[in-house]
Amino acid sequence: MANKTYKDKQKRHTPKLKIKKGDMVVVIAGADKDRAKPREVLQVLPNENRAVVDGVNIRKKHQKPTETDQGGIVEKAASIHISNLMLVDADNQPTRVGRKADENGKLARFSKRNGNIIK
Repeated sequence: MANKTYKDKQKRHTPKLKIKKGDMVVVIAGADKDRAKPREVLQVLPNENRAVVDGVNIRKKHQKPTETDQGGIVEKAASIHISNLMLVDADNQPTRVGRKADENGKLARFSKRNGNIIK
């Protein structure tokens, strides 16, 4: 039997991320002028440790015309690394996120800034 390569092991393991689709986050690194503004997470890519955030890392794609779609320059949001994002809690303040068991025994995310459970 052949040995498993590092890439095979990496593909199987999906890390637990503390940011989910629909969360409000702020960008803590980069050249964005209004970084501190809370924005919504549109998509999470767990195997790449990246997320697509509304209005951040906008790229222009030159698209060919097809039978159904008119071509042209299309603006599309590209992904940003999870380490450059911080979750916003109920007080609109950036916070680190932890995980702990709630009263039912299920793991829930909580704000490390004030200890409140994040829905």
